[in-house]
Amino acid sequence: MKYILTFFISVFALTSFSQTKSIKISSPLSENSASAEGMSPERLARIDVVLNNAIKEKQIPGAVALIARNGKIVYYKAFGMADNESKRILKRDDIFRIASQTKAITSTAIMMLWEEGKFQLDDPISKYIPEFKNAHILDSLNEKDSTYTSKPTDKPITIRHLLTHTSGIGYGVIDGDAKFKKIYKKAGIVDLYTTEPVTIEQNIKKLAKLPLHHKPGEKFTYSEGLDVLGYLVEIVSGKPLDQFFKERIFTPLGMDDTWFYLPESKFARLVSVQTKIDDKWIKFPVQSFYDPDYPIKGAKKFFSGGAGLSSTAKDYASFLQMYLNNGELNGVRLLSRTTVRIIMANQIGNLWGDSGAYYGLAFGVLDQKGQDLGGRGSLGTFNWGGYFNTDYFADPKEKIIGILLKQTQEISNDETNWKFKQLVGQAVND
Repeated sequence: MKYILTFFISVFALTSFSQTKSIKISSPLSENSASAEGMSPERLARIDVVLNNAIKEKQIPGAVALIARNGKIVYYKAFGMADNESKRILKRDDIFRIASQTKAITSTAIMMLWEEGKFQLDDPISKYIPEFKNAHILDSLNEKDSTYTSKPTDKPITIRHLLTHTSGIGYGVIDGDAKFKKIYKKAGIVDLYTTEPVTIEQNIKKLAKLPLHHKPGEKFTYSEGLDVLGYLVEIVSGKPLDQFFKERIFTPLGMDDTWFYLPESKFARLVSVQTKIDDKWIKFPVQSFYDPDYPIKGAKKFFSGGAGLSSTAKDYASFLQMYLNNGELNGVRLLSRTTVRIIMANQIGNLWGDSGAYYGLAFGVLDQKGQDLGGRGSLGTFNWGGYFNTDYFADPKEKIIGILLKQTQEISNDETNWKFKQLVGQAVND
């Protein structure tokens, strides 16, 4: 009996340690009038005009737009079609593949474990995934058979490098360097999503053997590093990534519609990925390296920490609101405000040059120049987007969240992302 009691006390202690209450108790996101939160309804209506015109001009087939201020949703609308072929009208609670918007959630999971003292940010990743121990840099590629030569690097890849896309790891199919596309393809690396029975562990252990673009920390190279960190979450927590996300992030934040693979009850709400052929919207076809319907079919075993999730505008707004609240929502604290400060700090120096932004540990962040250029938000605004044309930003100074979700591929004339940001800013009325 004594041992059984000790066991349950230990389990309770671990559970309590993993989820903490907050002295500060903010409300979950709810709707309120724009005027009550210092936004102009008349000026917000300009967004309706822009999105309706974009649909009419066939820039996009449809979109869901959400704006929140002071923790209240002041604008939340759906426009156009979820699927033009079936004539399904888009609804505001429909589910979108958010692809790289997954990265910030994986980064958050990493920082939650960091807060528990599980590792240091400058630990070599090889300490936890030994396959990364002998990192090497690409020297030359034989174009005929994709064999290559490489040279060792004396600088190990750290967890911080992976968080900031400075590890030197590439991104295969969407890599900017054609040599890495060939190397990753030959090695059978899964870059984005798959319906095949592949696990993140299998993929990352193969990835670890491949050459780097450059010495870790030397450059910013958008990469599959967050998939590596998704696997690290599994190793350190002892749980599959989908389970960790659900227990530690989604359930506490009320993100009931955010999944790697949707339950059948939610299939009908998934928005089709569409493209345009002969000025007509059609479903985007299956590609050689992924199936656009991955969240509802296939093996459902690959939990991509860099690009695998599907979600709704409101769910993702709740995640961003937690950050605007300095790590807390509805009385549950995921992160300390001191940790949020570190996440939002410039972690890459001048690697983005004079662009008006820098990269922290989870987001791109506007600096003074970025604010002063106009149309992008205030100093400290953080943002990112996803492969299937989803976009978001959160402005800590104005306490504003803006989310614009679409599902398109291979279109070139969509101007709604920059217009949406600009029109959100001009609607501030206090």
